[in-house]
Amino acid sequence: MHAPSTNGRAHERLPRRRSARGGSPVVYGIALVVAALTLGPVLYGVLGGFRTNAQIAQDPSGLPSPWVLDNYIGVLTGANFWQYALNSTVVAVLTTAITVVFGVMAAYPLARYQFKGREGLFMVFVVGLLFPATVAIVPLFILITQNLQLGNTWIGVALPQAAFALPVTVVILRPFLAAIPMELEEAAQLDGTSRIGFFWRILLPLSGPGMVTVGVLAFVGSWNAYLLPLLLLQSDMKTLPLGVADFSSEHASDTAGVFAFTTLAMIPALVFFLAMQRRIVSGLTGAVKG
Repeated sequence: MHAPSTNGRAHERLPRRRSARGGSPVVYGIALVVAALTLGPVLYGVLGGFRTNAQIAQDPSGLPSPWVLDNYIGVLTGANFWQYALNSTVVAVLTTAITVVFGVMAAYPLARYQFKGREGLFMVFVVGLLFPATVAIVPLFILITQNLQLGNTWIGVALPQAAFALPVTVVILRPFLAAIPMELEEAAQLDGTSRIGFFWRILLPLSGPGMVTVGVLAFVGSWNAYLLPLLLLQSDMKTLPLGVADFSSEHASDTAGVFAFTTLAMIPALVFFLAMQRRIVSGLTGAVKG
């Protein structure tokens, strides 16, 4: 007598759980509005590259009719675009490598070691999140160009960009590394593995999602950086954001060409971010759980 009633109650609860997980129409509506506001300008720029200047002047919000490829071909066949792309790629790769390597080395003792002043040292990185690069732009310019003699070089831009990316890197990696069970480290020490050996052989492979997360954030941030490259790079060493600005000023009347150049400049970072988004989510989830 009682068992059927219990099953009936369980069946009655299932739709409620599904509806709670499904979300309300208001949430979906807000998400669609945010997505439209975010992707709208991007889509407009991409489609604008397939139009002529006459089409844009006649109907600014219309679709390409007919579709033309001359704008994109003109940008891709230009030597400046590929030089800018090479500079952006090298600077972004250097920034990412420095950020990940030094970030995980700084987060490891803050997460696994017990020493006096550990929390105070960690707060230095937390406060670093509130310190924008624009505040220190003049001292950075003097330090890089005069003291270190690294002006107009790839490493001269990558070093300060990595320095300003380190706080968020340490903040994300510390809880991720701390979540790895201590029993695993103790078992490795019983087998004769030192702390350095545990770091290289066990900790780094297990912290892969977190490292991918901070690496992607550092890469995209470096790719989109404008202020530091503007002050430190000149002529053929300029990155793509600077190339977009130069192309826009030189071809102010060629609106369709500017759309094409801007679209091609943002596609690599956008594709890279979308390809790694699942790893980013898993890395951030691990950091939150830690």
